[in-house]
Amino acid sequence: MQTSFSLAQLADPDIAEADQILRACVHCGFCTATCPTYLLLGDEDDSPRGRIYLIKDMLEKGEPARREVVKHIDRCLSCLSCLTTCPSGVHYMHLVDHARAHMEKTYRRPYFDRLVRAMLLKVLPDPKLFRMALFAALLAKPLMPLFRAVGLKRVVAMLSLAPARFPHGTSRSQKSFPAPWPRRGRVALLSGCVANALAPEINASAIRVLNRHGFDVVIATGERCCGSLAHHMGDETAAHAAARRNIAVWINEIDGEGLDAILTTASGCGTTMKDYGFMFRTAPDIADDAARVSGLVRDISEFICEINYLKYIDRQPLAVAYHAACSLQHGQKITTLPKEMLSKAGYSVTDIPEGHICCGSAGTYNVLQPELANRLRDRKIAHIQEIAPDLIAAGNIGCITQIAAGIGIPVVHPIELIDWATGGPAPRALESRGRPM
Repeated sequence: MQTSFSLAQLADPDIAEADQILRACVHCGFCTATCPTYLLLGDEDDSPRGRIYLIKDMLEKGEPARREVVKHIDRCLSCLSCLTTCPSGVHYMHLVDHARAHMEKTYRRPYFDRLVRAMLLKVLPDPKLFRMALFAALLAKPLMPLFRAVGLKRVVAMLSLAPARFPHGTSRSQKSFPAPWPRRGRVALLSGCVANALAPEINASAIRVLNRHGFDVVIATGERCCGSLAHHMGDETAAHAAARRNIAVWINEIDGEGLDAILTTASGCGTTMKDYGFMFRTAPDIADDAARVSGLVRDISEFICEINYLKYIDRQPLAVAYHAACSLQHGQKITTLPKEMLSKAGYSVTDIPEGHICCGSAGTYNVLQPELANRLRDRKIAHIQEIAPDLIAAGNIGCITQIAAGIGIPVVHPIELIDWATGGPAPRALESRGRPM
C-alpha cells in the first residue's frame, strides 16, 4: 500500500511505525474471511482491510477522528484473527492501537459514552471497586427488564455478565507462597484485576500447581492492573502509568531474589505485557526494563508445559471443549500447548468448530458493543453445543465470563483442571452444577 506521510509526520515514531505497517498491506482481502465483524455485517469498513484504509486516511491527513471512523474502529474487537490470517505480516494490532489513541485524543464522544467508558476504566482495574460493583449488580439484576425497556443496552449487558451470586472467596492478601523442597525456581504471578475479584480460584489453582512442583510464587508488592483495559480503549496515559508501575515492581523482584518467569492466567493481560518492550521502545528511562519484563512474561500454559515432571492422579475422564482465547491464539500464537497440557492430564480435549472466531468478550467489547458481542457469543455457543462436552476450558477470564453467561455447561480455566488432576480440589464450577467428580 502506498502512503504519503510528510517527513515531519514520519519524525513521530508512532507515525513511522504506522507507515511501515500500512506499506506491508497488499489489499489481498484474506483478512475479511476471518474477521468476526465482517462475517456478521458484511461491510468492508468493518473488515481489517477497510479499517486500514480508514486509519491511513485519518493519519495521513492528521485530522481529528470523524464519527464514522470512530464507529468502525469501535466495532473492531482487536481479536487479531486478521494478524494470524494475513500472508503479508501486517501488524494490525499496533496499527489499531495507535488509531484508538489518536481517536481518544481528537474525538469527543457523546456524554453517555464518555460516562460508561470512564466508569469502566475506574472500576474494572480496581478489585475493591469491582467487588462492590458485583454486589450492586446482584441487587440490580431484577430491574433488567426495566433497563431493557428504556433502551439502556449497556447497563443490561453489564448486569447480564455479572454472576448470579457473589463470587466465592476473596482475593489473597498473602504475597509469597513458598514451595516445599526441593525448590526448582521462583516465579511472579500477576494477581490481575477482574479475575482477582471475579474468580480468585483461578490464581489459587495456579499457585497450588506451581508450589506442588517446586516453584516459589510471589505476587509483587505494588503490582496492580497491567494496563490492558486502558490500552485497548485508547487511553495511553492510564495504560502507560499502569505498565510503568508494574514494570518497576517486577524489576525489583528480578534484581532482588530473581525470577524465572512472570506468569499470568489471563491471556488478554499476557498479550499486553509481552508488548511492554514495544510500548516503551522510545522511552529511554524505561525501555531496557520494559524489554526485560516482556522477555520473562509467560502464559501459565506455556510454563506448565515446560514442567516435565507433573504428577497426575486418576480422575474420571471428562470431555473438554477447548475454547482458544483470541489473545492467546492470535495475539501470542499459543495454539496447541493448552490442549497438550490438558490431554496429558487425562482429559479428552476437543476443538470447538470455528474456533478462530471470537466469542465476543474482547475486554470491554461485550459492554460497549453488546449487540455484536451477543451475536458472536450465540454463534460460539451453538458450535459448543454441537460437540456436547462435559465442560468448557478457556484461558481468559473475559471469555469464561462471556460464554458462561449464555450456556449451562460449566466453563473453567485450564489451570483449574490441571490443579484437580495433580491433587487439588475440583473446580468450583463443576461442584456447583453436580458434574461427575
